[in-house]
Amino acid sequence: MQRFSSDGVEIAFVDEGEGDPILLIHGFGSNLGVNWRATGWIDVLKRDRRRVIAFDVRGHGESSKPHDGAAYRMTMLSQDAQNLLDHLGLPEVDVMGYSMGARIGAWLALEHASSARSLILGGMGLALVEGIGGEEEIAQALEAPDIAVVKNQTGWAYRKFAEATGSDLRALAACIRVQRENVPAARLAALEMPVLVAVGEHDAIAGSPEGLARLIPGAELCVIARRDHMLATGDRQFKECTLSFLRHLRTGVE
Repeated sequence: MQRFSSDGVEIAFVDEGEGDPILLIHGFGSNLGVNWRATGWIDVLKRDRRRVIAFDVRGHGESSKPHDGAAYRMTMLSQDAQNLLDHLGLPEVDVMGYSMGARIGAWLALEHASSARSLILGGMGLALVEGIGGEEEIAQALEAPDIAVVKNQTGWAYRKFAEATGSDLRALAACIRVQRENVPAARLAALEMPVLVAVGEHDAIAGSPEGLARLIPGAELCVIARRDHMLATGDRQFKECTLSFLRHLRTGVE
């Protein structure tokens, strides 16, 4: 794992493979190892002759974990991604995010449009615009003295996942309270890079993938059959849709 300072916050990242660069941004409570390596994504993309850059979002994995909510504004999270690209001397990359990572990727594409050659929004539908809700319940579950006292089902699931990944619970609570900044629909309409929206058929968190795709000019849609928010992450259909999308950009043909 490599590291660099993003405006004073240490960010851990990997940079592997050769070819067209792609930046991977993981979901909330996860890390690059769980979201991208364990699911086979990094190996799949490297076999497709991609240079794969993935990082642990601040508050996650091996990156710094501030406990101050002000450190998790979406402008800061997306700036970390841009700072990493600057650190590596990469003027343009394909960008793929999952769930929270898709939200960060969308803000990166909006604030630094020239950096995003294309954008893949995994596990994120219309909730990108309308929000998900339940942030305070999740934060309280993360801050509870023990998972056994957590009654909210969604909060309990996030707490269980956070414990399984060895996460800093206070950092995640601070993050969840502020990082879900919604994207105005009018701004999505201004996106000019190719966009793929990929969401599980039974995803109850992401919101309508069709609704999001309609807001983005020319966006492609991949509904991942029989998968929910968690199981879609490493699904073969998701990988096939993504590789087809990226190869089309490379060759200009299907």
